[in-house]
Amino acid sequence: MEMFTMLLGLFERAALLIIFLFFLSRVPRFRQILQKGKLRPQEYVAVTLLFCAFAIFGTYTGINVEGSLVNVRIIAVLSGGILFGAPVGIITGIVSGVHRYLIDMDGITAIPCLITSIIAGLVSGYIHKYTPKSKRWMVGIAAGMICEALTMLLILLYSYPDPLGADIVSKIALPMILGEVNIGLIVLLVQSVEGEKEMIAARQAKLALEIANKTLPYFRSIDEDSLRTICRIIQEDIQADAVAITNTRNVLAYVGFGEERYHIGNEIISEMTKQTISSGEITISNDVTDEKTPDIHSLLIIPLKERSEVTGALKIYYRKAYKITYPLQTMAVGLSQIISTQMEVSRVEEIKAAANKAELRALQTTIHPHFLFNALNAIASSIRTKPDRARELIVNLSGYMRYNLELSDELIDIHKELEQVRNYVEIEKARYGSRLNVIYEIDEVAVHIPSLVIQPLVENAIIHGVLKVKGPGTVRIRVQDYPDFVRIGVSDTGAGINPDIIEKVYHDRMPGNQIGLYNVHRRVKLIYGQGVTITRLEQGTDIIFDVPKGDVVTR
Repeated sequence: MEMFTMLLGLFERAALLIIFLFFLSRVPRFRQILQKGKLRPQEYVAVTLLFCAFAIFGTYTGINVEGSLVNVRIIAVLSGGILFGAPVGIITGIVSGVHRYLIDMDGITAIPCLITSIIAGLVSGYIHKYTPKSKRWMVGIAAGMICEALTMLLILLYSYPDPLGADIVSKIALPMILGEVNIGLIVLLVQSVEGEKEMIAARQAKLALEIANKTLPYFRSIDEDSLRTICRIIQEDIQADAVAITNTRNVLAYVGFGEERYHIGNEIISEMTKQTISSGEITISNDVTDEKTPDIHSLLIIPLKERSEVTGALKIYYRKAYKITYPLQTMAVGLSQIISTQMEVSRVEEIKAAANKAELRALQTTIHPHFLFNALNAIASSIRTKPDRARELIVNLSGYMRYNLELSDELIDIHKELEQVRNYVEIEKARYGSRLNVIYEIDEVAVHIPSLVIQPLVENAIIHGVLKVKGPGTVRIRVQDYPDFVRIGVSDTGAGINPDIIEKVYHDRMPGNQIGLYNVHRRVKLIYGQGVTITRLEQGTDIIFDVPKGDVVTR
């Protein structure tokens, strides 16, 4: 009867732990910890402290039997280690074992309890690492019973020949060993919370697909307005305070709280965003303290990737702290993957359309009557006085026309493009004579670029730059080799570009019939992520763009 009473008391104390854990599992922040696959250091500390408290509580609430304590310490140690890993189990075992020893240093059960508490911690870590989740509750019960049986054996050995040890073991052995069944109950309780991840993932995947379905029409033509609409849909469906989309350098769209402070095209100023883009890892902050955004307290930043390369980020903001829950994170990750895919598909379509425009423009230039008439006139005027020069110009014109007729949307060797540029320049120099001076600064490089991206810039520099001012002018064509990229630039000493034209190019507002400079900007931006950089000089204009080294895939 006395043994049954002790067993009942042991189950009552274990029930307190189970009830406490149950209520903790209803708290969103603790529930999120339980559902995580991998804990952060601070979360490990919190869980370890919790199970240390459980184990010490178990010691203090133990039933005193002739100086020994019938308690749930081993249950707490093994449960913590089985659920969260060796660090939690070992630290809990050491802390609770040392505590048990210190409160009864002269007792015959102190040292045996210290030893088995530490052993239980080690065993729990082994079970966590090498036992399938579905069997941990059974193995945990068996391990607990073995540890308690070892405790009884150590008490007998430590107390020999004192009969007190045998008397204690005869009274507490069976309740202590049977009480380890509670390990299985605790493990199953926590695993049931972990198991909810699958249902949550299914619900959030459904939400992500619904959002994707709503936003799909706006990916057919990605621009400032369509990206804002996409952000607005996401914001409304997940009830965020603000949502933003960026590329690797600039804000592309921002809607919601604080919208007036963020303008399209602004450079990214958030260090967390820069870190996310640099590392390719998700950033979660549930307690943001940033002077630049004092009213934002929860932030989720997810990298957008195309072909494993980070091309931007999806940012979700909340004004309240601790709003980034596991379900929201699951949904946002799935949504970001869908957005990345949709953006990539959209880029493919836009590149095809831009390539078609470029080819049409090239064909139009090839048969442009004024260009052809002037070129033939320049050749005719050289036939009698400079026959060798006339032959060279015929070769230049032939090469120029052949290149334009062979255009495709594939990337080509930069030297082939430069050959086309030289043919064009020689024809123009024959027409304008001393008014046009062209300087080539070409490093030895080996990269592939889209066709017809340098010649339009040179044409722009001559027609709209040099020829707009009196006297001679210079066009400088540069191909500069840098460690990670090749910089291509065209500058002139002409009239200088109108700032209004620069704004229209950057913000996709150029008229449809003016596709020279804008076409180059758009195609380069679609392929490399950044378009051309246009600078109005004190005298003239400078236009550059960078081509990353390595394999560039035509999307």
